[in-house]
Amino acid sequence: MARQPRKQTAVLIPVFRDDRGNLRLVLVLRGVKGMHGGQLGLPGGAAEAADSSPLETALREAEEEIGLRREEVEILADLDPIDTRTTGLRVHPYLAHVPSRSSWHVASDEIQGVVTPLVGALTERSRRHKKLISFPTWPEPRLTEYVEIDGDQLLWGLTLRLLDSVLPRLQAGEWKV
Repeated sequence: MARQPRKQTAVLIPVFRDDRGNLRLVLVLRGVKGMHGGQLGLPGGAAEAADSSPLETALREAEEEIGLRREEVEILADLDPIDTRTTGLRVHPYLAHVPSRSSWHVASDEIQGVVTPLVGALTERSRRHKKLISFPTWPEPRLTEYVEIDGDQLLWGLTLRLLDSVLPRLQAGEWKV
């Protein structure tokens, strides 16, 4: 039986330096609806017919979801696509430098909020834990690695896998932010 083609999606990995020079990441807390409802993730989503490229998808989605205008975005790296393990998606990630801001214009029908954790906190091994997590496409809960953010939000799954491959390189100075 032929394998179904993966649905093409794209995300931005927006980073900035705060007023103290600390490197921060922009994450969105998805609304309760949809496949990833209630989860922390990166701004982005599915390609639309009018999108000329995965980068166009990522920029459009970031603007729609958190009000990040494309002229504010400096693309630092076009990273290798990564496939989800359970949902049939191929995600095209783009590392981006964005301006620091104290508020975001969220699409309230899709996004509950924005969190901007310190990159250093996300890479600390002591913040890694495992627990049983369930997800609509999993038949039963799985022991899953996660990082706790702001006391009650969990960063896990594809977003964590993607960040694990990028954030250490970012901290090492591979890209100038």
